[in-house]
Amino acid sequence: MLKKVGIIVLLLVIFLLLVKRKNMSWKQSVVRAIYPLFVLKDKWFKKPSFQQTNTTQQQPLVSFYSLQAKNNKGELVDFSAFQGKQVLIVNTASDCGYTPQYEELESIHQQHKDLVILAFPANDFKQQEKKGDAEIEQFCKINYGVTFPLMSKVSVVKGPEQHPVFRWLSDTAQNGWCKRAPVWNFSKYLINKEGVLTHYFAPQVQPLSPEFQAALQ
Repeated sequence: MLKKVGIIVLLLVIFLLLVKRKNMSWKQSVVRAIYPLFVLKDKWFKKPSFQQTNTTQQQPLVSFYSLQAKNNKGELVDFSAFQGKQVLIVNTASDCGYTPQYEELESIHQQHKDLVILAFPANDFKQQEKKGDAEIEQFCKINYGVTFPLMSKVSVVKGPEQHPVFRWLSDTAQNGWCKRAPVWNFSKYLINKEGVLTHYFAPQVQPLSPEFQAALQ
C-alpha cells in the first residue's frame, strides 16, 4: 500500500515539474495543462442554455454605440468607433479553469481581422483575478500572446457595481432581448456590425468550437 502511495506521489511530483511554466503560478500551470479535460467534459455535458441567440432580431432600445469603457491604460474608449464592425465582449480572469481560452481568442483575433475583441478582466467569481491592469496585460502577453484590446478591470455581475457595458448586455430594456449576465469567467457576447446583440455563449463554449465559429460568419 505504501509503495503504491509512493509511486502516486512520485508521478504527481513529476507531473507538476513538467507542467510548471516560468511565468505562471503552480495553479495557472496546472490549469493550462488540464484544460483539454475541461473541453472534453463540456462536450459531454453540453446544455442548450450554453448558447442564447437573438433569433427574432430584436433591436436594442439603447444604442450599443452610446457605451464607453476604459482600456487597461485608463484611456476612455468610445464604442461609436466600432460602427460597422463585429464585436466580441468577454469577461476574463487569470486564475480560472477557462483561462487558456485566451489563446483561442487570440487565434480568432488573428483569423478575423474585422472582429473587435474586448476582454474585460473581472474578479467577481471566486476572486480569480486579483491582479492589477498592468500585471494582467503582462500575464496575457507572455503566456498567451494576447494582442487584442484588454480593458480595465470591472465588475460584471448584476448589482450596483456592474459596469454599464455589462448592464447593457444583460438588460432587456437596453439590448432588446438578453437578460443573462456572466455566469462565470469567459462568458461571451457577440454584437453584429449594426450594433445588435446576436449571441450569448456560456464559458463552456470554446471560441474555436463549431457553434461559435458559425456565429462569427
